[in-house]
Amino acid sequence: MDAVVLAAGEGTRLRPLTEDKPKGMVEVAGKPILTHCFEQLVALGADQLVVVVGYKKEHVIEYYGDEFEGVPITYTHQREQKGLAHALLTAEKHVDGDFMLMLGDNIFQANLEDVVNRHNEDRTDAAFLVEEVPWEEASRYGVCDTNKYGEIEEVVEKPDDPPSNLVMTGFYTFTPAIFHACNLVQPSDRGEYELSDAVDLLLQSGRTIDAIGLDGWRIDVGYPEDRDEAERRLHDGDAVATEEDADTEASES
Repeated sequence: MDAVVLAAGEGTRLRPLTEDKPKGMVEVAGKPILTHCFEQLVALGADQLVVVVGYKKEHVIEYYGDEFEGVPITYTHQREQKGLAHALLTAEKHVDGDFMLMLGDNIFQANLEDVVNRHNEDRTDAAFLVEEVPWEEASRYGVCDTNKYGEIEEVVEKPDDPPSNLVMTGFYTFTPAIFHACNLVQPSDRGEYELSDAVDLLLQSGRTIDAIGLDGWRIDVGYPEDRDEAERRLHDGDAVATEEDADTEASES
C-alpha cells in the first residue's frame, strides 16, 4: 500500500520556527516532524512515500532525497495552498490502488495499524482514526457523526454547531474513489477545497467509511507550544495499545 504525506503547508502559526523551513521540517525530539511520519508509515508497510510539498519544498527534497529507509519517495508540488483535497489531487497520478494518508504536521503515538487492518479486512472505502475532544474544541476540526456500527455517516469541516465531539485526527486509508470525490469538491466558505467535503461526497454516494477510535495520543503541531508538548510526551514514552493487545488482555482475564 502506498502512503501519501501532505507537507505543503507554510506553518504561519509556528513562526518563528518556520521562518526558514517548512512546517514538516520543524524538529520534535531531535528530528523533523516528517521523519516521525515516515518512520511510522514505513513500519506500517508503505511501498512508496508520495510527499506533497509546497512552501520551501527544497528543504524537504534535499534532506530526504529519493528514499527513506529503503522505501522510494516521490515528490509532488502543490503550487497554491488551496486545501487538503486540492493537495491530495496532486498525488493522484503517483498512487496505485488503496493508500494511507497522513497529515505531515502530526505526531502520533497511536494505534495506526488498527486503521490499516480494518481497511484490509473489511474492504471499506475508507477508514479513519478518530478522537473524542472536548465539545468546545470540536469546531476546530473535521467533525464525524457515526452510527451504532462505528460507520461514519457525516463529516463536517469546522462547524459552528458540531453534531458530535468525534473528530478526524490526520491518519486515513482510502481507495482511489477519494480522488474522484476530490475532483467534485467546490471551494468552502474559507475558499479551500476541503478533504472533509470529499469524504462527505463518498458517503452520499453510498460508500462505507469506518471510524477507529484513537488509542494513545496525537498532537497536531500547529503552535510552538504543541511542539513542546509533543516532545514532552515522546520523552515520557506514553504507551500505545492496539486491537490485538485488547483481544489478548480480554482472553487472559
